[in-house]
Amino acid sequence: MPLGTLERSAPPMFRQGPSALTRLAAYSALALFLMVADTRLQLTGPLRQAVATVLYPLQWVMLQPVEFAGKGSGYFQSLQEAQAETAAARRQLADLSLRANQTDHLLQENARLRQLLELRQRVSTPFVTAEVVYDTADPFTRRVVIDRGSLAGVPLGAPVLDESGVLGQVTRVFPMVSEVTLLVDRDQAIPVLNLRTGARAVAYGDPVVGHGGGMELRFMPVNADVREGDLLSTSGVDGLYPSGLPVARVQRVERRADSAFARIYCEPVARVLAARHVAVLQPAADALPERPEPAAAAQRKGGRK
Repeated sequence: MPLGTLERSAPPMFRQGPSALTRLAAYSALALFLMVADTRLQLTGPLRQAVATVLYPLQWVMLQPVEFAGKGSGYFQSLQEAQAETAAARRQLADLSLRANQTDHLLQENARLRQLLELRQRVSTPFVTAEVVYDTADPFTRRVVIDRGSLAGVPLGAPVLDESGVLGQVTRVFPMVSEVTLLVDRDQAIPVLNLRTGARAVAYGDPVVGHGGGMELRFMPVNADVREGDLLSTSGVDGLYPSGLPVARVQRVERRADSAFARIYCEPVARVLAARHVAVLQPAADALPERPEPAAAAQRKGGRK
């Protein structure tokens, strides 16, 4: 072997065994024989089964990471789908709950409007329907603002009713809106009639009674015939409220020996804290016919002409 070359084969004197071509031919013949023998005689079937049985644990161990990865991806995909379905179900449930609440609210509002329209059969005084817009910001008064004003024919001092009874009185009128003072305001008073006894009295607003506001019959003697549960209605003697409108119901009567007057607390029948739709009546004095003039006055006017 010349120096400086890449030849690394062994010298011919060290070569042993058959040549590469001979080995290739021998192995090819052996492979052909085994294939023919396996096809004809099924000689390698038991050997294949034995090898497969021996190699099965190794194959199982090698396949576990692949199966774990597949199951893990499927688990996370299923988890994401389940979470998405749960979120969609919750949104649908919230939507259905909101619609159910709106339906209940609309049903209640419809029932109240029907009761408010029934006032036409009970009250002969003309009135204008309105909606409560908001409560006033003054914390020391009990007033609300309605969406009808002087342009809609709302007069100053007009009585205001809801579907249950008297709610208050218009105390300020603007072109588009009006301010209503509720019966429970401390500056509000209304003449009432006890339907059981026929006795007349005056009910004053008391914003503290029952923490939600109430009314009180003042200057009633200790021996006055007033009981819990008596219904009070408008007496009509003030020329403002038509007679016979429900106002309040007696809740508690306190009689003390050291006082000449009884403490009589009442609860308004109107929804003073939750009224939505109201009716604004014309004052009762405006609905009365004009008083006829005396004959003497008429003669004097005729003489002047």
